[in-house]
Amino acid sequence: MFLILFASCAAAVAAFAVFSILRAVYREFNSPIRDLPGPECSNLLFGHHKELTKEDSTALQQQWVREYGRTLRLRDLFGRTKVYTVDTKAISHFLTHPESYQRPALSKYLLSRVVGPGLLVAEGAAHRQQRRIMSPAFGTPQIRELVPLFLDKAIELREIWGERTATGSGTTRVDGLSWLNKATLDIIGLAGFNYNFNSLRAQQPMELATAFSALMEASAKVDLIRMIQGLVPILRIIPTKYDAIVSVSEATMTRIGRQILRDSKAGMAEHGTYAKGSSRSRDLFSLLVRANSAKNVSPSQRLSEKDVLAQVPTFLVAGHETTSTAMIWALFALTQNVPAQTRLRAELLRVPTDLPTMEELNALPYLDCVVREALRLYAPVPWTSRVATADDIVPLSTPGTDANGTVHETLWLAPEFFLMTLNRLHKIRISKGQAIMIPIAAINRDKEIWGADADQFIPERWDSDPRISTAIPGIWGEMLTFIGGPRACIGYRFSILEMKALLFTLVRAFEFELPVPADDIGVRVAVVRHPFVLSEPDKGHQMPLVVRAYTGC
Repeated sequence: MFLILFASCAAAVAAFAVFSILRAVYREFNSPIRDLPGPECSNLLFGHHKELTKEDSTALQQQWVREYGRTLRLRDLFGRTKVYTVDTKAISHFLTHPESYQRPALSKYLLSRVVGPGLLVAEGAAHRQQRRIMSPAFGTPQIRELVPLFLDKAIELREIWGERTATGSGTTRVDGLSWLNKATLDIIGLAGFNYNFNSLRAQQPMELATAFSALMEASAKVDLIRMIQGLVPILRIIPTKYDAIVSVSEATMTRIGRQILRDSKAGMAEHGTYAKGSSRSRDLFSLLVRANSAKNVSPSQRLSEKDVLAQVPTFLVAGHETTSTAMIWALFALTQNVPAQTRLRAELLRVPTDLPTMEELNALPYLDCVVREALRLYAPVPWTSRVATADDIVPLSTPGTDANGTVHETLWLAPEFFLMTLNRLHKIRISKGQAIMIPIAAINRDKEIWGADADQFIPERWDSDPRISTAIPGIWGEMLTFIGGPRACIGYRFSILEMKALLFTLVRAFEFELPVPADDIGVRVAVVRHPFVLSEPDKGHQMPLVVRAYTGC
């Protein structure tokens, strides 16, 4: 009986696999974009995925655009076609129509294993509901209240590095990435949900930090089995080592999350708010709980406890690694542009306090230029993906080019399956299920938008009146770092002020140098751009820095 049942299940899986393969082949054969040009693919299994993730591929992407045009075709996992475009009108279309262009099923599955049904994964009505409840916590008044917390942790890191320089004749070598990871983890713990990781000073990491770290480390590894399970849901019943790690980490984060939720609700006063001046009056999670409990929110519009708890790992993922990565690349950039570092320090030292307000930080023009340029040149997340949920016509700023090099105002696949032009319009037709790649880093370095020096760190490019204006449909800074549209990063103000507070404190106190040649710093992409030392690959992700106490001499 067991053998018959097993054989039946195996036959069902095999039949589904064959059906999926035939459907994919049919879609590829009938794809409207099959005549788009693109680079050859040497690996049918991984497509161009390895080329995009094994190194800083921005230069390679720029080469592709030069050779094949601003809208081209790549190969995704298992040989599927993927639209790649740096056309700003097309990107605006993708980002402003979230119902028609959603995260791919594989991305949603992999991300949901980390953050559950949180804001980063939710789509459609669920996303709008979560964002509506969460938005008040990320407004300007709320972020203003968090700036002292940002500065407190920045000062704590300054003191630790100061202690090291004091015992090292004014100089020390540190792994800047590791220390900034700790600082931003402490910040998001306190600012996000009033949880003190104390990772800057603790000898042993807190339980929540350990669970989150184990989950992120396992998730960062390329796992073919996990990808296949993401594409073929029935195979998810097969247990893996990754499943065991996720189960343990999820159990820990859920248990601690429930305690945080209970504490947050208990701290709420009878009139539906928190005592003024209490730590609960400003952390994002408590503001979310208060907004979700508001009398003017109908029960049907409130988030479930599961959705509320999902924001704990969401805050950790979105507010921790991204900012620490952005910060370390900003410090790297300042080591490569010493005049910019000197000019920034001079501006910061003119501020007569260690604890500036949000308004005072935002009033520092060159600090703003440095942050903008660092986030443009070193966007922490180098690209994002979408998939079409319906057939669509996508507008283009630049006419498309077919595989023969012929420029067409419209790329259209007629029923007779040949390429023809219609109506002389700047459009491209794509079909339901079509994968799309939005290359954030490549657009932020596009020479047609930013000029011939787009690959250089030049904060002065922002030091102009009027400020830079581009056609990039981003929510902030005329760039795509925080993307745009209804799914734009809800926490961009948080991230920017956190960066400013850290740079303000650290650059005033220290001079930074790179102890290895700049070309010895490599990049690995696993959601964010992780730096590592090419000559020390076994040491994993790191960014070594020489930190020298600034004496004013």
